[in-house]
Amino acid sequence: MNRSVPIEANGIIPVSQSDVAGIPPIALSIPDFEGQAILRIFANSTETEIGCYSAVVTNGATFSHPSAVGSVIGVFIIIAIAASFATAVYGNHIPTTRTHYAHSLSVLVVFSVFHHIFYTGALSVNWPSVLPAFWSNFAWTGGMIYSESMQNSINQLIGSNKGNTSIVGAAGSGSAADDLGGGFEISQIYKRSFPHVLRRGASLFGHQPADLHAPKVEEHLAKRALANTTEGYNWYGYPVKPGLPLPGNFSGLAGTLSEENIPASNAFMTGFLWFLILIAVIAACVAAFKWTLEALVKYKRIEENRLSYFRDHWIGFVGAAVLRTVVIGFFMIMFLAVFQFTYKGSAGVTAIAAIVFMLFSLGLSLVAGYAVYSRLRYGCYAVKRDRLHFEASKTIGFVPWVKLAYESRRSENAQQRASVASIPCWSIYYVDEDSQRIHVHEDQDYVEKFGWLSARFRRTRWWFFALWLVYEFVRACFYGGAAGHAMTQVFGLMVVEFIALITIIKLRPFEGARLNALMVYVLGFSKVATLALSAAFDINFNLARITTTVIGVVIIVIQGILAILTLVAIVVGAISSYMSVTRNREAIKPRSWEPFRQRYFSHLEKTAPDVPPVKEPPPSTPEPPKEPYFRVASVRREPKIEDDDPDAIDPNSSRNSLGPGRVVGSRPGSRAQTRS
Repeated sequence: MNRSVPIEANGIIPVSQSDVAGIPPIALSIPDFEGQAILRIFANSTETEIGCYSAVVTNGATFSHPSAVGSVIGVFIIIAIAASFATAVYGNHIPTTRTHYAHSLSVLVVFSVFHHIFYTGALSVNWPSVLPAFWSNFAWTGGMIYSESMQNSINQLIGSNKGNTSIVGAAGSGSAADDLGGGFEISQIYKRSFPHVLRRGASLFGHQPADLHAPKVEEHLAKRALANTTEGYNWYGYPVKPGLPLPGNFSGLAGTLSEENIPASNAFMTGFLWFLILIAVIAACVAAFKWTLEALVKYKRIEENRLSYFRDHWIGFVGAAVLRTVVIGFFMIMFLAVFQFTYKGSAGVTAIAAIVFMLFSLGLSLVAGYAVYSRLRYGCYAVKRDRLHFEASKTIGFVPWVKLAYESRRSENAQQRASVASIPCWSIYYVDEDSQRIHVHEDQDYVEKFGWLSARFRRTRWWFFALWLVYEFVRACFYGGAAGHAMTQVFGLMVVEFIALITIIKLRPFEGARLNALMVYVLGFSKVATLALSAAFDINFNLARITTTVIGVVIIVIQGILAILTLVAIVVGAISSYMSVTRNREAIKPRSWEPFRQRYFSHLEKTAPDVPPVKEPPPSTPEPPKEPYFRVASVRREPKIEDDDPDAIDPNSSRNSLGPGRVVGSRPGSRAQTRS
């Protein structure tokens, strides 16, 4: 072939009635109907691909509505950030402010939910089209925001090395891998003679091979409207950008990002640049809020002492906000950096990813380690023999459950559950050298330094932030480091998530009940269930696409419920934050909320100390009145000797005649008895 000589090609891909009859009617109405047609052009002389056309069949219904759904999610996230920030800056008494901040909705939890939803698509399985379409609504929360100018700049940095999409299970344009989505095997194409293939294709139309160039066929082709009436027909659609999989293929992270038109080779730089922009915006917003307050005070729009602590320490608040943002984005940055190492793209981008990986992992590890050390350095750990009890309980009110409890701590609980079984064990506990030292949430100096890490956790679980960072790091390594090994990712993450779920249920680390419910139960269940269902999408199982679509819809239902509950929690958290920032007012509007506010404040006072409820003694029965230990029931006088002696009868005694011939005498005060 001569490169300077243009060629033209046209063709028809026949679809028989039996093929159409095999499509179930529901496929024409469900969102994101999955259909794909690929036309490849090969050079017989070299047996290589010289052209490829891919078409995706849709029915107009889709789960992808990023403009609407993404905008709504953005509004709710802004509300959550504003509510959390308001509780953090309001008030001058640090312990009280921390208590109210701990019960507002955590932005970390909100982004953990949305990162879980979107980055589920990083598993290297062949997703049904419904899932990437649904996940595209949450793409911006994971830092995957398409910008033409940003992508062009990243492409200039990367150059021609776009990596290999086959690593994540997707075949790009020109790929010759038959075991990947969108790939082909050249030996399968050229193993038969070309005339035989031509005759087989013609027989599908009921024509002879010579009829393929008949005027009737050309007439059908000419009926299509030309894309450009001046230059003639070029093509419909657009060229696939380098690094993107073929349209209609949604394997791995490459397929998930294809909905955003972002190549997998650009994923790290895209997420990192938007993360830097977010940090700059957060810092600028906090500083702008400070100077806005100063302007309002200067022009006497607000009182001079309003938010005085924040205005005096605003630089510290800027630093805390930036560091908190780093903690929130820790999983995303770690995953994208590790994925870049696995993807093996541009050397320059890989070097940047290595620097960022070291800064985030070592930096946060050192800070978290110092935060733990600075509190525990004045004590030591002790080990003692204990016993672990398995207590019968119920979760969600009616589901049978088993809870674990140490024997040394069971006596502290007001209500002891029945122990099903127990095993001997050892327990480790911390011994503070100063038993009178104030606890961590009352230590104003510690809260000012490390409150951005520990403020939301219970008094006895203040160190949970260190465990959380380790957990997020392990998740990022499985998602990014095991890319291309679907079963390793799925089952490895299932073990990690199951252990994390049991651990978090046991610890219940957050001081706020809503955070525990959302993080411990709902998010934990969604992670485990999603991973279990995702195993079915592995290419080795080769499930029918209708079946995979049904499983995909089940995943959408689970994650959709999780997202809705998160939005509801944001609204409830905003209301509770409003009550917190009006705690110094005698009344609030609407006045009907006043009873709820009082109950909310009572709840805060009860949960802040984080001590088990006092065990009330059982009600005592009233004691009976005290009486002598004996009582006189009757008195009886027995006969004496002198009673039979007439000379010994007392003249003063009385005589009673009871009958003829029988007289019994008695002394005064004695009881007479008769015998018949």
